Amino acid sequence: MDGENQATRGRPPRLSRELIVAAALQMNLESLTMRELADYLGVSHGALYRWVESRDALLDLISETLVERVLSVGVLDGTDWRKRIYRLAWAMYHEFRQVRGFATLMVRPHRHNEMAFARFRDAIIDAFEQSGVNSSMAEQSWYIFIISVMGWISMEESGPDLGGTGARFDVFLGTLIKGLPATEPEAYV
Repeated sequence: MDGENQATRGRPPRLSRELIVAAALQMNLESLTMRELADYLGVSHGALYRWVESRDALLDLISETLVERVLSVGVLDGTDWRKRIYRLAWAMYHEFRQVRGFATLMVRPHRHNEMAFARFRDAIIDAFEQSGVNSSMAEQSWYIFIISVMGWISMEESGPDLGGTGARFDVFLGTLIKGLPATEPEAYV
């Protein structure tokens, strides 16, 4: 034991934030409990809580992971603002749809992960400001964008039968982007 480093002794940890998030992403977030996640990971309930103190903290970690994935794919500085918004929306669609229940949870009233969503919000607002609108209308455009896209993904998760041959995200997104950025309302008669 003379040359053995103290840091290498003992059993390596069975958990990490990355492992916890990866496991949670395989489950239905809408109904996921911490006990269910601990069982899935093969650890005690208490061991899981030493890494993640609550279900809300778990959702924060998941949000950070997914937002980072979306931003790594969707942000292209110097690109036309419509192309940036389009890429971000498609990245959201692909990443959020892979995690059952995520969009549905996000559209419900709750405390969002401020750090993750602030970065995402800033990227979207920046794209809208590049379109030439003022910061107030860029922020209104953000609200329209996020509510619309998250609402669409949530609707797809819940699987309502709306009749017809099926709603298409590409048509929805094209129509949404054509109507953005937001402008001051006109008086309609």
